[in-house]
Amino acid sequence: MPNSHLTHLGSEKTDYAYSAPDKALLETFPSPFAQHLATRIHIEAPEFTSLCPKTGQPDFATIVIDYTPADACVESKSLKLYLGSFRMHGEFHEACVNRITCDLVELLKPMWLKVEGRFTPRGGIPFWPTAEYFRA
Repeated sequence: MPNSHLTHLGSEKTDYAYSAPDKALLETFPSPFAQHLATRIHIEAPEFTSLCPKTGQPDFATIVIDYTPADACVESKSLKLYLGSFRMHGEFHEACVNRITCDLVELLKPMWLKVEGRFTPRGGIPFWPTAEYFRA
């Protein structure tokens, strides 16, 4: 069966873990794009939440991921579970975006990847940190 290594997609029961970011939740499938195409995948996850590490108050964001795949693409349900694992974790906006970027680069080994955290304003100031990776 193709993609039988995917454990989250199509499972009858989904376990949600909200206590700490867990990159082990991420899964891939082989990229269907020919290597010579200038392909970009755009993902917007509008329900990202984490906690302020100082106050414990929730932070809300849309996480925007753009990448040019090499051999693998991220499976969307596993990405949803991974992003959900930040929910009760205290980390600054910039650190969340950096962690997501590093975990996806390690997993996908893409040609190019950019992650932007569009956080709702806190104290009247919106923070939109961005991390970008280019394959050397």
